[in-house]
Parts: sequence; C-alpha cells; structure tokens
Amino acid sequence: MDAFYASVEQRDCPEYRGKPLVVGGSHSRSVVAAASYEARKFGIRSAIPVRKALQLCPHVIVAPPRFDVYKSISLQIRSIFNEYTDLVEPLSFDEAFLDVTENKKGITLAQDIAQEIKQEIKSELHLTASAGVSYNKFLAKIASDMQKPDGLTVIHPKRALKIISKLPIESFWGVGKVTARRMHELNIFTGKDLQGKSPRYLVKHFGKLGIHLAEFAKGEDHRLVEPFRERLSVGCERTFREDIYDRNEIFDKFDKLANELERRIKRADFQGYTFCLKIKRDDFKIISRSITVEHTLHAAAEFLQLGKELFQSVNLENHGIRLAGFSVSNPENKETDHSCVDTQLLIPFEWE
Repeated sequence: MDAFYASVEQRDCPEYRGKPLVVGGSHSRSVVAAASYEARKFGIRSAIPVRKALQLCPHVIVAPPRFDVYKSISLQIRSIFNEYTDLVEPLSFDEAFLDVTENKKGITLAQDIAQEIKQEIKSELHLTASAGVSYNKFLAKIASDMQKPDGLTVIHPKRALKIISKLPIESFWGVGKVTARRMHELNIFTGKDLQGKSPRYLVKHFGKLGIHLAEFAKGEDHRLVEPFRERLSVGCERTFREDIYDRNEIFDKFDKLANELERRIKRADFQGYTFCLKIKRDDFKIISRSITVEHTLHAAAEFLQLGKELFQSVNLENHGIRLAGFSVSNPENKETDHSCVDTQLLIPFEWE
C-alpha cells in the first residue's frame, strides 16, 4: 500500500488535502512513514529522514502518526475482504493477499471481485485501493504496483513472461540493495537478464534465493496464501534523539525497553525462550547478541538483566549508540535463534 497513513490524514483533515504531507515524528532522527502523492512530486519517499523531506520541500506538512487509527481502518478493510474469502494473508496494516479461487459470492472473475472490493472501500471508508490480479503471489504483487493510485491491473498467464522480462531486478521479491549490487556486477539488470541464467548459476551465486529467482523468472511462485501465521517473535526498539556514550544512560534506556517488551509480550500472549539484544552504533553498524534459556521469558527484570549481560560482549569501539532493541523469539525452544528478527487467483491489496 502506498501512502496509506498519509491518505488517512488527508481524509480526516480537509486542510491537508491537495498539499504535500508526510507522516512522521518530530525529532531530528524521525523517518517518513508515508508520503502523500503531492509530496512525492518533490522526491519525498517513505523511509527517508523527515529532515531530508523538509529540505526537499520546506512547506511539507509533517503529521504525527496515529497508529491506533490506522490499525482500526485496517481491520475494517479486512472485514470487507472476509465478505469474499476467508483466505486472507495480511502482510501489514496496508497490504494483504487474497485467494479468491473459490469465493463466498460465487463471482467468476477475480478482476470483478477486485473491482467490487475497491468500490466498497471507497464508499465505506472514503479511501482508494490499488489491486493486482494474477495466478500467483509474485505476479499479483507486481500487478498491484503497476497502476497507482486507485489502480487495477490483471496479469494473464500469456502475458506474464513478457512483463517479467521488462522488470528491473529490484522489483523481484528478496532482492534488496546489497543483492541488487551483486546482480549488477554479474550483468543482471532486468527480468530478461535473469531469464537468461540457469537455476544452477543463480543458486551458485545467490544460494536459496537463487531457487526462488529462477522460478520467478519463469512466472512461477508456489507460495500459498496463509491466513494464519504463527508469531515467531515479539520485540521493540528505539532510535535515540542523540547518540549515547555513557553506560549508565544506556542502561536507563534498556530499562524502558524492558518494560515496553514486557507489555508487548503480555498483550501478544507470547512465550519464547530466546532473548536478543540489537545495537546500532552511530556509524550505522548493527550488532546483535542472543541467548537461549530453559524457561519462557516474560518479565521486564529478566529482560534488563539479560540485556546488560549481552551488552558486555558488544564492542562499541568508542562509538555511541544510535538505536537499541530487545526481542524474544524461539517460541517452541527448537533451536537458538540468532536472527533477531522482530518480525489460484490472488489479489494483493494496497489501500491508499
């Protein structure tokens, strides 16, 4: 979903409509959570610092986020989805996959379902939605990005390979900045370049991801829509207004993180055995440490103690700390989790 938060703010505040607006925090290290289409004309995009947005457009409106409101609207949209199918896989507040091969209303064409859902969202919530329709997740997601805002794109199997051949490699699932650079070094810039490489070649250079890339290049994606996902971790992190060097001040921040993590653990009714500490230095280097215990973790006092113990092995090399995070994972105690991750016809919806 593009500009979901920004579109909600413009919907609720008439004075924001038609003006460049970003949703983000007020302190100097806040990042843009969403940018309106008016703001995008100035080169503003989500995830850039708010201060950069203000440089690009000094008169841009900065609206504080209202996540409770966005969550409430997201649930309303999901209830609309459930009128058509129970096979809904939410990816975030603003994006979901739907499998409508068999739908509750007996509608034959997926694109007709997509159009009905778009109209229902607009009439009930006064927001527009973009949808992509195709025969697998990868292509449905690609389709949903092709005509925004308020778009509806269908990728038919007969057109799939031609469309894939024209895609920049950055559009492929799993390809981030680092992987894209490696691909460019191998003269892989588009889907057509990817189609010219053998699965063996891609696995050699990109490991398990290479298997998926080889399939995507052929228009294949075997992932199913998964309505229910097991929660694998609960975490929280904070970016500080200023870099912190003093150990006592760092531990004060740890104490706040520990209490916040306890609240989230209780709210999620989650039990895990692995605690993870995440540190981002002022040079943006990320350091993580984890430990697995024999009992489930749920108390702030224990989070604080483990955080302090793990911090002893963190070498700051005279750098300050920009960000700190705590998380709990490994719900079944099957193995130590060192990743520290916080967390048919298909229609991926992205509501504006």
